[in-house]
Amino acid sequence: MSSSSLNVSGRIQQAADIIRQAQHGVVLTGAGISTPSGIPDFRSAGSGLWARFLPMEVASLTAFRHHPQRFFEWLRPLASHMLSAQPNPAHKSLARLEEAGYIKTIITQNIDMLHQRAGASHVLEVHGTFETLSCLGCYKQLENTPGILTAYIEKGIIPRCPSCGEILKPDVILFGEQLPSHTWKAAKKALDSCDLLLAIGSSLTVTPVADLPVRAIREGAKLIILNKVETHLDKLANVIIRRNVAEILPKITQRVLYA
Repeated sequence: MSSSSLNVSGRIQQAADIIRQAQHGVVLTGAGISTPSGIPDFRSAGSGLWARFLPMEVASLTAFRHHPQRFFEWLRPLASHMLSAQPNPAHKSLARLEEAGYIKTIITQNIDMLHQRAGASHVLEVHGTFETLSCLGCYKQLENTPGILTAYIEKGIIPRCPSCGEILKPDVILFGEQLPSHTWKAAKKALDSCDLLLAIGSSLTVTPVADLPVRAIREGAKLIILNKVETHLDKLANVIIRRNVAEILPKITQRVLYA
């Protein structure tokens, strides 16, 4: 076994020990936890969605209101990926840790609902959800049913309100929108009471969510970062593992549950 492998193995054990000793663990996940499920992230060089699109031109509230067709054209392949994606071992590991009582809350920047489909029950979607849509005319909220999704993904039919005919906006947070207030308050409350934060698959660059780890550290929480690339908070972490989270997290979970 190489010294590098030994080093990773040691850090896996460190992470497992910290999780096992924690009384109130909270998780923050970003796009990197879902890329092993086939969902593209936004910032990876060459392959991220923002390598091909300018965010403010397709995914801002202003762009949506003035050019909804452009927004839906951008969203269509991403929606197709989300519809066909399955939870990967990282999602399932977090659900197991939650069930065992080591994790109290999962705060996610993702809109793919894979945490819930993996079995997690206490998930806070701070960037909104793709599960529902809201009418820009009468403000009616509807479930994003398979019928709406199929018509949109397969035929490019833009969803419209059955009551007033206005365009339905997916309840995801676009640039220029406020985060959902109830969810955001719950996330901050969870961070204020945690003694451990696991930051998984997040570049920790998108504010205000990127400020949450600092908030937790100020309250005395330990920080574990699992991410393929460096983050600006690495120097504050107790454990850092830069590997595929779908491979590393199950190993950590195994040691937590069966040490």
